[in-house]
Amino acid sequence: MFGTLSDRLTSTFKNLRSKGRLTESDIDGTVRQIRRALLDADVAVPVVREFTGRVRERALSAEVSGALNPAQQVVKIVNDELVGILGGESRALNFAKTPPTVIMLAGLQGAGKTTLAGKLAKHLREQGHTPLLVAADLQRPNAVTQLQVVGERAGVPVYAPHPGIASEAEVPTGDPVEVSRGGVTEARAKLHDVVIIDTAGRLGVDQELMRQAADIREATQPDEVLFVIDAMIGQDAVNTAKAFLDGVDFTGVVLSKLDGDARGGAALSVASITGRPILFASTGEQLTDFEPFHPDRMASRILDMGDVLSLIEQAEKAFDADQAASMAQKIVSGDGFTLEDFLVQMQQLRKLGSMKKMLGMLPGMGQMRDAIDNFDEREVDRVEAIIRSMTPQERTSPKILNGSRKARIARGSGVTPAEVNQLLTRFESAQKMMKQMGRSGGLPGMGGMPGMGALPGSGKRAGARTPSKGKKNKAAQRKASVQAMKARKAALAPETDAAPAGSSFGLGAGPGQPASVEDLQLPADLEKYLKG
Repeated sequence: MFGTLSDRLTSTFKNLRSKGRLTESDIDGTVRQIRRALLDADVAVPVVREFTGRVRERALSAEVSGALNPAQQVVKIVNDELVGILGGESRALNFAKTPPTVIMLAGLQGAGKTTLAGKLAKHLREQGHTPLLVAADLQRPNAVTQLQVVGERAGVPVYAPHPGIASEAEVPTGDPVEVSRGGVTEARAKLHDVVIIDTAGRLGVDQELMRQAADIREATQPDEVLFVIDAMIGQDAVNTAKAFLDGVDFTGVVLSKLDGDARGGAALSVASITGRPILFASTGEQLTDFEPFHPDRMASRILDMGDVLSLIEQAEKAFDADQAASMAQKIVSGDGFTLEDFLVQMQQLRKLGSMKKMLGMLPGMGQMRDAIDNFDEREVDRVEAIIRSMTPQERTSPKILNGSRKARIARGSGVTPAEVNQLLTRFESAQKMMKQMGRSGGLPGMGGMPGMGALPGSGKRAGARTPSKGKKNKAAQRKASVQAMKARKAALAPETDAAPAGSSFGLGAGPGQPASVEDLQLPADLEKYLKG
């Protein structure tokens, strides 16, 4: 969502880094470009004015003029101010001292409240809570049915005493306030520690919506009122947020549709305008595309500095510890890495979510945004189909794959034999890398890891070089040649005393010695060696 803004800001800072000293005119030009980038991203004008004013004031102060690298200091100031307008520090949910904790969702129709209720419920269930969803939206057609489907996918029960309406032609008859009150009572009776109330939305802000939401709040006394806002609605987000703040007085904000391609100014405006923190962000259509909102990490993403911490947290949840230990042992031993293991690694990567999303969390990936956008997520599916079309023996010993076997695998997986060959080539490269890591105790080309020494079973010190087969053969040939020369020397050596001084070749020096070179009994094939 923040791609365009990120590109504009990165380009601005790139021009700054080429200057060793910043003048007032340089700073004014930088602030002017930042202002344009924020306005183009649909950030509210009061927020832009306040943000650029603080950036300019700090950039002209002593903290920049006295810095060793003024350009980097300006980037740091912009990062700090971005964190500020995004809410400062991240905040977790406030849970009630006496369960159940009541969480009420409010927002416009189409903002994604019902789906987000399921995402929040799944998120809390994974943390050990026992949430209950309450279907209090009785005015949107099939809203109750949708929440029941979402709850089933999330593995969370749904309290829905009233079916709601099935079409626009029907007149709503249920009482959302009574349903909400009954949901809290149901949760208390069945020992659910969290209640999530999905309320009705409207196509626009009106008094009926506000009155109904206020009545539900008064009846249930929620611990958190979360305002769900569509991050794609632009400048209108500010007016909507103010209206809900006055009518319902929410305690936190949830950004939905943060994976969209809109300009995303709502995310940079709502926290600063309302003074309420952003607690969560919805980043996709799947129930797992949901994460706590961290202002510092979001600012880092906008400035193309990556979000490695979030990537690590997702990896810790997705990867199995036992499988990781088993794979580490195979790397240490240097063998046993099969196509089955390759498939397991690919499947664990899929648990992290979208590959595009993961790549976007790495620092500097903004420069490769086009390549990331063109990445085909179905490539992982094709790899899995190819490997699953193999027999267990073929997965363990891919060297037995001949042309007919590859053609059979290609037909079974719906790909071409060329794609099967490409996979085998990639796997062979990965297998070689694993073996090299096992021998050296580190990444290929880096030797042993510092402080680790040799890995168990390697039999060599970390980083030791292993002579190639060709070098071993040459060494053996040299050794054999030296031994042959010694043998010939022993065969030609005189059996009498050594030659007297002055006789360099030991010729004609005493009894039994040959008088000339011709008298020496030299090998018959010596001439060809002399010619060489």
